Amino acid sequence: MPWCDTHAMNQHLIEISRNVADDGHSILIMDQAGWHMSNNLIVPENITILPLPPKSPELNPVENIWQFMRDNWLSNRVFKSYEDIVDHCCYAWRKLQQRPWNIMSIGRRQWTHGF
Repeated sequence: MPWCDTHAMNQHLIEISRNVADDGHSILIMDQAGWHMSNNLIVPENITILPLPPKSPELNPVENIWQFMRDNWLSNRVFKSYEDIVDHCCYAWRKLQQRPWNIMSIGRRQWTHGF
């Protein structure tokens, strides 16, 4: 979707909800972006949102995944159009999917293994 807003988040939640097993429940751990925590958010019955504390990127490893994608495939370029942005982002995402070891190493937090 071309926007990060409550409407887009509601559509995302609908799609997640449709993919949760009939007897299952999904917990989504999210940062506190405005569209994640909006009063107008419609959260399906089979989903619970667990917000991360504010200003705690160390608890949200996906932030490092986005940074890796920007550093390696998306930065220092001028996009010709919205479609060009989407194409480049899809390319970067597919490239990352081909490298699960990168995802594991980027998302790993050394301090979580000390307990």
